Amino acid sequence: MTVDDTGSGTGGHPGPGGDPEPEPGPSAGPRPAGPEAAGDGAAEAGPHAVARSEEPSAADRSAAHNTTGTSDDDPLALRLEALILGAERRYSPFQAARSAGVSMELASRFWRAMGFADIGQAKALTEADVLALRRLAGLVEAGLLSEAMAVQVARSTGQTTARLAEWQIDSFLEGLTEPPEPGMTRTEVTYPLIELLLPELQEFLVYVWRRQLAAATGRVIQTADDEEMVDRRLCVAFADLVGFTRLTRRLEEEELGELVEAFETTAADLVAAHGGRLVKTLGDEVLYVADDARVAADIALRLIETLAHDETMPELRVGMAFGTVTTRMGDVFGTTVNLASRLTSIAPRDAVLVDSELAQELRRTQDAPATEEQAKEEEERYRFGLQPMWQRPVRGLGVVEPWLLTRRGGPR
Repeated sequence: MTVDDTGSGTGGHPGPGGDPEPEPGPSAGPRPAGPEAAGDGAAEAGPHAVARSEEPSAADRSAAHNTTGTSDDDPLALRLEALILGAERRYSPFQAARSAGVSMELASRFWRAMGFADIGQAKALTEADVLALRRLAGLVEAGLLSEAMAVQVARSTGQTTARLAEWQIDSFLEGLTEPPEPGMTRTEVTYPLIELLLPELQEFLVYVWRRQLAAATGRVIQTADDEEMVDRRLCVAFADLVGFTRLTRRLEEEELGELVEAFETTAADLVAAHGGRLVKTLGDEVLYVADDARVAADIALRLIETLAHDETMPELRVGMAFGTVTTRMGDVFGTTVNLASRLTSIAPRDAVLVDSELAQELRRTQDAPATEEQAKEEEERYRFGLQPMWQRPVRGLGVVEPWLLTRRGGPR
């Protein structure tokens, strides 16, 4: 989900945004957080001091509850929140921004980019929220990031971790927190479980992130020139389950969920194992990319072959294109992506359609024959076969020349 600077998205811990308030007087830099910094600001905030010293309104408390998922009158839930965040609630959004030496306007931009809803002036923030603000603002002040880049960092991190947190709660913790004894609540079981799991999951998250960062950095450094670092030539592929809409009407929700999970897991494992990169999953569709045409083609055919042997799975169709792609926030955009999507929509069942650029690239690397004569003379040499299909107009892209990709007897 895309979150813009004027709205709020899904999020985990307190979403502090609040309506921008007048900034405090000039600051010499970030102030250390502490009781003095956390005051209501009567000396610094001028005529607004009285308003800020008042108790949060009912609307503020409601917004904080909707965002944090934790009610002020639920001590066990508050203990859980404090355990996960590593600190107790202490600051209102204005107090947190002032303690970090950041304007309320910039703090709201950061918080909303991270996917946190506005909470008015409810005290729902911790020392960690102040430190996060201070770090982001410090990167901007040091000239390491522009303000726009810092907001983008906040947005990409927020969107990724929000989905991860939702998945872990839905698919992981929920299955582990069934009360073992009558009379115990799920929350009572959850607390000691999270206490044990949290440090391990945190270390694992950092490890995987560092590994992914190293791999992504390596790919960028190996590009031919500076322009290719942003606009690169990639193979883009969509794999789409056929007849998924009909399945949603026929299957129970639990069955449908299991089918989608099995499809996404199979696709993700195959893409990763054979050298591609999964960009995103969309329930009945996955999008992946690869630097090499041979790799992209092999993955596409493996997906078809693997799912064809699973009687529980619908048929699959794949569309692929090769060309310049713009990458932003871990996603891919551009004409090449649109063409791959259109080819998927017209691909036959259990078949792969590729565009003329990808077909030409496979011929250039001698993974597919240039002519039928070559194919007949050297049957065992080529990995793939290419069969021209009827040229056809495609909405928004003009006339395209699709090719049907098949596997031949060459080396794998």
